[in-house]
Amino acid sequence: MGKGFRGTIADHPNFDANSDAEALYNAMKGFGSDKEAILDLVTSRSNAQRQEIRSAYKSLYGKDLIADLKYELTGKFERLIASLMLPPAYHDAKEIKDAIKGAGTDEKCLIEVLASRTNEQIHSLVEAYKEAYGRDIEQDVIGDTSGHFKKMLIVLLQGTREEDGVVHADLVEEDAQALFAAGEEQWGTDEAIFIMLLGNRSVTHLQLVFDEYQKIAEKSIEDSIKSELSGDFERLMLAVVQCIRSRPMFFAKRLYKSMKGLGTADNTLIRIMISRSEIDMLDIRECFRLRYDKSLHSMIEDDTSGEYKRTLLKLCGGDDDVAGEFFPEAAQIAYKMWEISAMTKVQLRGTVHPYADFDPGSDAQDLRKAMKGFGTDEDTIIDIIARRSNDQRQVIRQAFKSLLGRDLMADLKSELSKNLCRLILGLMMTPPEFDAKMMRKAMEGAGTDEHALIEILVTRSNQEIQAMCEAYQTAYKKSLEDAIHSDTSGHFCRILVSLAQGGREEGPADSDRAVQDAQALGDACNADSDEMVDKFMSILCTRSFPHLRRVFQEFVRCTNKDIELIIKKEMSGDVKNVMLAIVRSVKNQPSYFADRLYKAMKGLGTDDRALIRIMVSRSEIDLFNIRKEFKETHDASLHEFIQVETLVGDTSGDYRKTLLILCGGED
Repeated sequence: MGKGFRGTIADHPNFDANSDAEALYNAMKGFGSDKEAILDLVTSRSNAQRQEIRSAYKSLYGKDLIADLKYELTGKFERLIASLMLPPAYHDAKEIKDAIKGAGTDEKCLIEVLASRTNEQIHSLVEAYKEAYGRDIEQDVIGDTSGHFKKMLIVLLQGTREEDGVVHADLVEEDAQALFAAGEEQWGTDEAIFIMLLGNRSVTHLQLVFDEYQKIAEKSIEDSIKSELSGDFERLMLAVVQCIRSRPMFFAKRLYKSMKGLGTADNTLIRIMISRSEIDMLDIRECFRLRYDKSLHSMIEDDTSGEYKRTLLKLCGGDDDVAGEFFPEAAQIAYKMWEISAMTKVQLRGTVHPYADFDPGSDAQDLRKAMKGFGTDEDTIIDIIARRSNDQRQVIRQAFKSLLGRDLMADLKSELSKNLCRLILGLMMTPPEFDAKMMRKAMEGAGTDEHALIEILVTRSNQEIQAMCEAYQTAYKKSLEDAIHSDTSGHFCRILVSLAQGGREEGPADSDRAVQDAQALGDACNADSDEMVDKFMSILCTRSFPHLRRVFQEFVRCTNKDIELIIKKEMSGDVKNVMLAIVRSVKNQPSYFADRLYKAMKGLGTDDRALIRIMVSRSEIDLFNIRKEFKETHDASLHEFIQVETLVGDTSGDYRKTLLILCGGED
């Protein structure tokens, strides 16, 4: 952690509780209330000072300050101001009580609070709950939860985690091996081992255990938890791990999820902004900037309004330069993120697999029947084509021509329409044919779809790019390179041409060369813009992905900045977009595609071309991984998004049905 005070709200220097109590009384006196005066005063006093103001208010006026504030204010602003007036332990107690009262349970609130608090904060919470509600918090949690989720919550409620700094050096490797044996190494999972170790060992000790686990399992502890556990227990254990790695990053993610999308999760936003304002809000801001390429301040500004917004911005404490230097906490996190990315061996999984009882002749005959006569049997077409691998579809194409003397692609094109037609035809092409067609579509007509060009050329392997270039030449009697030259210009054109060679180096990282490359990129940041782009292109477009992970890690060390944030600040337009796409693909390619899918479906309309392109091209490669990343980042499943977002303009539902089959299931 960075040294010193890391909050945004501190003691007011010339504090006078009686004077403040009088000012609040006057702000609420008469018709209406002076909301600006209230929010300015409350957000410029520490919580300890607010408690003195409450006492002074009762002594001076014989009234309860919180009750008066609730009476005078309304909505989210009232909730925020009233919560600021509670002592931290009582605020946590109220959040837990609200999470478990009534018909449903807010498991996300339970997870956030109990996974993130220190022993001392947990003990204070337990006492405050007893005093405020006359009930035992442990018994209430037991009565409202079940299974391993309940057991882990009870462990956390004991507040007996070993204190930071306590490391059992002789047990680090043993604990890592025990976690591996309890999950990845056996059929089924021994949840008790996960609960015992993750619920009791110190933060410092577990950070070392996680590093050791990475070496043993060749995957992060988070990835193992996602594959071995499920439901609320999985979410709780992931939260515990994330808080052990970095509480500020955990809260940055929670804040982002509370504000993105159509609505704002105001309870979460209020709870975090209040509870961290005197602890680590500066570090949370920094982690937010690192992960989301935008400041927390700007997201609050865009997502909220009125006095509620102004109060939250006071708690936030200021805006951040997107490409500024890291605080120590964020620099360590950025370095660690690249280290984990470099060490993790991801097992890529598709969602479409070869059909077990494959009979190409029967499939060809069934497809012909589905298209013959009056009307078309779309269900049969979808069930056959979406449930066969691409290799099997090519055999069906050949069988259709051999048995029936007809071109299957031409028949499908004449019988289907709109997005369903585009999707089915895309599935029937070979991957190189499909990529070539998508490149052609991106460049034909009046405008150019630069995002499609970037996505395809950045994410394909050398072999895939070379096969696509051959398919493009065959289909359009023109080289892909010539087409790129005709349709783009400047640095962007040169970068695309470089990528289109399919000549990226392959193989592992070279540590010494990675340091040299990182230093060269760092030096280029001080050169003029043309030189900077040339140097970035010479490294980012040619080095292998494993090598670039090490380069970007070393870049943090030698510049104290993140490569993504530098690109965002120093570059612009399509050049910036293609460089960012390379970095994000290097970091986590399934996550890059998940983000592209989200952008294709959010907002007023759906970018069906992008949606079709990704669902078709990744269905046999890594769509399962993309699904998992989508759920992790957006708190909603890809399946759910497709169901909702493709309703508009798709009256038959066949397009949606096909996409859902390719998606492969709900998460």
